[in-house]
Amino acid sequence: MDPILIDFPESFESERLTIRAPHPGDGAEENAAVRETFDDLKVWMPWAKEIPTLEESEALVRRKRCEFLSREDLLLLLFLKGTNTMVGSSGLHRMDWDIPKFEIGYWCRKRFQGQGYITESTAAITKFAFEALGAKRVEIRCDSKNVRSRRIPERLGFELEGTLRSNMLSPSGELRDTLVFAKTRTN
Repeated sequence: MDPILIDFPESFESERLTIRAPHPGDGAEENAAVRETFDDLKVWMPWAKEIPTLEESEALVRRKRCEFLSREDLLLLLFLKGTNTMVGSSGLHRMDWDIPKFEIGYWCRKRFQGQGYITESTAAITKFAFEALGAKRVEIRCDSKNVRSRRIPERLGFELEGTLRSNMLSPSGELRDTLVFAKTRTN
């Protein structure tokens, strides 16, 4: 089936969060979150080379909205329930709809780090992938040196399947290993 024909909710909730697709107008809050967290993001995220302008952030969320609708990439923004305060960003990426399988990525806004929001959202997104999208496999990949990121799949019972040695360059150009965690469902 063509993935564009698959209907599923654009938003869902966890205990403290509303997890939803990006909408036009989200650029300002996304920009504020990136600006606040940029020093952390530039260490781990290849896309964090320069602080984006407000216009660039709005263009990004609008492009990601289109990709969500076309089912090419499912960016999910994390908001405190009942507010427009962005806690971070996550989503289901590098998908293969034929299996179906997805990779979860995530980052947390500076002021919300260390409070369990990413563990909470990742658990909810994993459940969403299996229940709403029929996933057979959900992966989390992270830099082997990113201890905080690695703790998320470990807490949630993802299995460490392997280490891809010298698999990527860090944003600073250093050769790094990638850890591959996964949960699977066969039926």
